[in-house]
Amino acid sequence: MRSPSFSRLLHRYLPLAGLAAALAGCAGDPLQHADAVASRAALQRQEVSAGPFVLTTYVQARPHAAVLRVYIEGDGRAWLSRTQVSPDPTPHEAMGLQLAASDDQAALLYLARPCQFTPMARNPACRPAYWTDLRYAPEVIDAMDAALSQYVARLRPARLELVGYSGGGAIAVLLAARRHDVAAIRTVAGNLDHVAVNRWHQVSQMPRSLNPFDVAPQVAHIPQRHFSGADDRVVPTAIARDFVAQAAPCAALQVVPGMGHESDWQALWPSLLRAPLPCAGAKTPGRQR
Repeated sequence: MRSPSFSRLLHRYLPLAGLAAALAGCAGDPLQHADAVASRAALQRQEVSAGPFVLTTYVQARPHAAVLRVYIEGDGRAWLSRTQVSPDPTPHEAMGLQLAASDDQAALLYLARPCQFTPMARNPACRPAYWTDLRYAPEVIDAMDAALSQYVARLRPARLELVGYSGGGAIAVLLAARRHDVAAIRTVAGNLDHVAVNRWHQVSQMPRSLNPFDVAPQVAHIPQRHFSGADDRVVPTAIARDFVAQAAPCAALQVVPGMGHESDWQALWPSLLRAPLPCAGAKTPGRQR
């Protein structure tokens, strides 16, 4: 008998307040809620075809910005309970989007994960494996990369900064490892080594998903800061600490007291963004795609 998956474990460890909010959100429309959150930062919803998926995005950016900061959503609502897979992984709270809406950066792009927000009728490739065991599969990273490249071609920013929440942190690292235009990485409660996380909790592994820990040396030249909640019982601080050691010398860990996996990160985000990035003063390779 297979052990429970990590996403089932996440459901188990949701703080009671966060779980209550998520259940209350079931009565509303997650897309309408996301639109309301995005409107605070004048982010406009769009859709983009990327590989087999149609991805939902939110963007507020002028062409040729000095920095385009890109936010990547977490894994979403993969499970309805510890034993029942969700028919739709769209997050009700969308922490990645809330972080973006808390950022006063002039040029912002938010990328939802495959099968989030976009109606399933327009996403025939979507199946539950893509929000469970295949959430970081090569074709998922390909699609996220293709979507990002479309915006880069359209907006022509001078450089990119990637921000990922939870599983979006894994996507951010995996994207940075294959791209040549990423100037900074930040993660919040990032799942930076899903093999270690699953082993930690004695749950099923995801052998068909790429693991960000494996590409840590490839992003070691990129300035990066990884924020971990001291009270995070889903992705313990040890995971980020081990990743940072592998991604030296330009990676830093910042442990935030009193914060759990689904705490109110957006309230702290403007101040956390002001934390300096290691190696930021040094020149990183200015490679073009």
